[in-house]
Amino acid sequence: MDKENRDEIAYRRRAIRLTLKGKRPCEILTQLPRARQWLHKWQGRFEHFGWAGLASQTRQPHHSPQAYASSARTVVLRVRRRLVRHCVGLVGARAVRQDILRARLLRPVPAVATIKRWVKAAGLSQHAPPVPEKVYYPEPGLDQDQVLHGMDWIARYLEGGAKVFVFHTVDAQTRALGQTIRPDKTVASVLDHVLAVWQRLGLPDFLQLDNDSAFTGGGKTPRRFGGVVRLALYLGIELIFTPPAEPKRNGMVEGLNGLWARSFWDRNHFGSLAAVVRKSPQFTTWYADRYCPPALAGLTPAQAQRRVKRQRLTPAQVRALPQHLPITAGRLHFLRRVSAEGEVSVLGERWKVSKRMAHEYVWATVLTHVHRLEIYHRCSQRGEARLIKTYDYAIPERVQRLRPEFRRRRVRRPVLKMLGG
Repeated sequence: MDKENRDEIAYRRRAIRLTLKGKRPCEILTQLPRARQWLHKWQGRFEHFGWAGLASQTRQPHHSPQAYASSARTVVLRVRRRLVRHCVGLVGARAVRQDILRARLLRPVPAVATIKRWVKAAGLSQHAPPVPEKVYYPEPGLDQDQVLHGMDWIARYLEGGAKVFVFHTVDAQTRALGQTIRPDKTVASVLDHVLAVWQRLGLPDFLQLDNDSAFTGGGKTPRRFGGVVRLALYLGIELIFTPPAEPKRNGMVEGLNGLWARSFWDRNHFGSLAAVVRKSPQFTTWYADRYCPPALAGLTPAQAQRRVKRQRLTPAQVRALPQHLPITAGRLHFLRRVSAEGEVSVLGERWKVSKRMAHEYVWATVLTHVHRLEIYHRCSQRGEARLIKTYDYAIPERVQRLRPEFRRRRVRRPVLKMLGG
């Protein structure tokens, strides 16, 4: 590498180090002989690819057109997901293309029509157009003795540029918290998290979560049951997937993520994952013993948790889990907003509902033991829930019975009852 290239890479790394320290662009550019457009480009590269993204890239193509198209699609979907998570800004195909152009992530940059097609095929285009305020959202109605958990993750950058993922699971009744800190959000990390949480907080009847691929198992292959889905079914837990790109629908755990960021992350500086792990008990102890969530009327989560009984997963049961989890008899629930075409997406497949219900919400339930998909609708708080569509839902492997030790004492509540019908 010649001196000119070494100096250029040194400038890039210095710009990112100043960015990670919280310096504004105008402050950074007073220390570097570079333009604002240059700074934006390398900040974008770093956000997508980390420190490795600061290296100079050859102009010679490395892939055949077919292989390059696959990698380009991956970059487009990654940019789209990142834009959706931002609090401010646009997320359409033009915004995705502009972000790729600004950071020079692809060459050539796919056309707007191509980006739209890829985003739609990945099931990521359901959050446009906006939902009218009058549209009724069917919150699940559970019995008082049924246990609901909410799960989500939040990510932050360490001072050195590495990323840390923090998984949170919250008990809706007691607000008790389970937290796991990992360097990634792979399925293995999610499984480690929930197995630890369910040994400590107990097994829920329902787990509410979003449509992240680590939770669903990915949306490219139809009817693919990922590891988290299989584990939940095996333990008799019913998953409730919230509508895509609507984090407010899992507001309980989203609020916990914000509390963690304000009260812990923003008040500390971490240079490594180990440092976060060492200090994290300070937050979980404070939260359990001193914090009083508004929903608990003056109680702390630890006090509320001591007032209830939970069926906990035992270490022996964890050790006895099969290496390859089967599909078990049970129910999976999907809250979905009907598209303009009158369809909803469930586990990588689109299902016809009705164009007359465009932009309204429906509740779709997969019943694995009878190979059926049922779609329900409730038009308003006063309206009556009703079953509007039934489809055969063949599962390409044998569905086994729920093991006796994971059966709940109470009878499963019919979906119409859950929706208030």
